Amino acid sequence: MYRIVKKERLNDQVTLMEVDAPLIARKALPGQFIIFRVKEGGERIPLTIADYDREKGTVTIIFQMVGKSTKELGMLSEGDYILDFVGPLGTASHLEGYKKVAVIGGGLGTAIAYPQAKELNRLGAEVHSIIGFRNKDLIILEDKVKAVSAKTMVMTDDGSNGNKGFVTNALKDLIDSGEKYDLVIAIGPLIMMKMVSELTRPYGIKTIVSMNPVMIDGTGMCGGCRVTVGGETKFACVDGPDFDGHLVDFDLAMRRQQMFKKQEREAECRLLGGANNA
Repeated sequence: MYRIVKKERLNDQVTLMEVDAPLIARKALPGQFIIFRVKEGGERIPLTIADYDREKGTVTIIFQMVGKSTKELGMLSEGDYILDFVGPLGTASHLEGYKKVAVIGGGLGTAIAYPQAKELNRLGAEVHSIIGFRNKDLIILEDKVKAVSAKTMVMTDDGSNGNKGFVTNALKDLIDSGEKYDLVIAIGPLIMMKMVSELTRPYGIKTIVSMNPVMIDGTGMCGGCRVTVGGETKFACVDGPDFDGHLVDFDLAMRRQQMFKKQEREAECRLLGGANNA
């Protein structure tokens, strides 16, 4: 059992939780993830580690309450316990040796991009961060990202924060202005990561994306998290989640992402029905 020591609503849809998990905090690195299960018989859900504190022995997760299991997690309070909290899983990001990096987070992907930017800054790289949201009310972690970045651009689809456009618009402007990046990291919706990868391809800029397909066991045995990279089948839970964005088959990944939408809606309806009857 893993105790929730802090819970914070970042906006109407997104929640931050700090969980007492000293063994995971001791080993965690940027890019890795955990798998949680709220209760016995519950669904196994992967969440990227948003931060960790080795001294306090805590791991921070940030999640959007969009499905049955994340809504169950969101119903818990400080002092409550999560049944399973397993990790760190996946291969840590390789961030050493870069001098200038553009780190891009789209929506909730900002929670995954932040630890990358933080670690790159610690390693001495010049970090330019671009984070994008649908509107200003959905912006998260802006101050944290700015604290570890030499330059930060916050974009909104509707321009409600004064900067209208997509993250790709901001990245292209930076590249065209003469910025030379050793690496671009893009984390967010599949379509956003695809567009960033297509933008950087003609410039020859190495681009890494973080894939988060359906996962069950987190050890590569179930095969649910398979992605096609460079024409080969890879498993995001053990080979990733970081992959070369210029080699990922995003179209196939997006088709697979839609496979269980019906079952997820049915599970959510049962959860809401149970809540209403409680």
